Amino acid sequence: MRIFKFGGASVQDAAGVKNVVNVLKEVGHENTLLVVSAMGKTTNAMEVVVNAYFKDKATLSSAIHEVVKYHNDIIMDLFENEKHPIYGKVKALFEEVQGFLAWNKSPKYSFVYDQVVGYGELVSSIILSAYLNEVGITNNWLDVRDFIKTDDNYRDATVNWEVSQKRVAEGIDRSKLNITQGFLGSDENNFTTTLGREGSDYTGAILAYCLNATELTIWKDVPGVLNADPRYFENARLLNNISYTEAIELAFYGASVIHPKTLQPLQRKEIPLHVKSFLLPKDPGTTVGKGIGIEPEVPCFIVKKNQVLMKLSSLDFSFIVEDSISELFKLLHDHKMKVDLIQNSAISFSVCVDNKFGKLQELLDILKSRFKVVYHEGVSLYTIRHFDAESIASLQNGKEILLEQRGKETVQLVVK
Repeated sequence: MRIFKFGGASVQDAAGVKNVVNVLKEVGHENTLLVVSAMGKTTNAMEVVVNAYFKDKATLSSAIHEVVKYHNDIIMDLFENEKHPIYGKVKALFEEVQGFLAWNKSPKYSFVYDQVVGYGELVSSIILSAYLNEVGITNNWLDVRDFIKTDDNYRDATVNWEVSQKRVAEGIDRSKLNITQGFLGSDENNFTTTLGREGSDYTGAILAYCLNATELTIWKDVPGVLNADPRYFENARLLNNISYTEAIELAFYGASVIHPKTLQPLQRKEIPLHVKSFLLPKDPGTTVGKGIGIEPEVPCFIVKKNQVLMKLSSLDFSFIVEDSISELFKLLHDHKMKVDLIQNSAISFSVCVDNKFGKLQELLDILKSRFKVVYHEGVSLYTIRHFDAESIASLQNGKEILLEQRGKETVQLVVK
């Protein structure tokens, strides 16, 4: 059995949906399970709905209408018959969203988020399923929430592997083309849960693991895994082969092509992962699997922008040791700071963090009462795997380096 995962960019409009058909015709669709993300930027649009529900109910109706119109426009481009059953199915799903928001009594944002945002995937997959049937590719639509069971940690749920394995093994007919949703699961009370942003890749890996799949292919709008993000670096090169270990390292440092959680279940059963272009489906793309680290052996560049670099020094020149460091990490955790780099000496501690929850000032107020604090906002953290002198020089050109840290395989630079 093969697992194919199609992301939002691949089904962002009617042309994208039609292209999925072309991909399946070119590479085959026997014994295949499709995992589909929400169409285009639907997840963002559904987040607007959730925010309107909590903060500005006057805009709630229009926020929902925008999402409904976007999908209806795609349906109209795909189906000539204005009375096709897909109209009723999609309408019913959006009525479920409105019904939930009308009767919901929970004040918990994360719970409401998961019950609402997940409809992006449900609508996307049901449209794709209907269109494939329309063009003669018979398929079986599955609700992934019946198969992937999780705890109730909404927005970042943990998979119950034992129950999920049993449900997948007993409930999915491997002889059919199956279509289901990425990103979603359900808890023991059957409320919808989500696996974290970009969790559709992870869904593909979960199902691959539970089905003992021969491979997982992630179809993207890039030719495969590149050694650098072409938005920020010139002359990015395709990596033909990467080991699981190397891919996990790249994901850890922030490479955006592969979701960090995706690789772990694949590695446990040595299931190869292919990252390929849905525009050029016959091209080889990148294969992640067991074996040699990386081919070709070239430096790999990763950048994280809008970071904060903080340097903390003891006020009385005392050593910063275990108790001080544990206190610092607790503060960073409590203020939801994602730590991307640390460096310490006898009397100082430097840390580069992502302030995505906007709690920097609150943290600084506490730190300044205990340490001498120097900080820089808006810095960039560059990581180079398999660096050489030329690759480091290319980043240093015209930039102020605030901190450098290097090991045998990896160098990290914080620059302004």
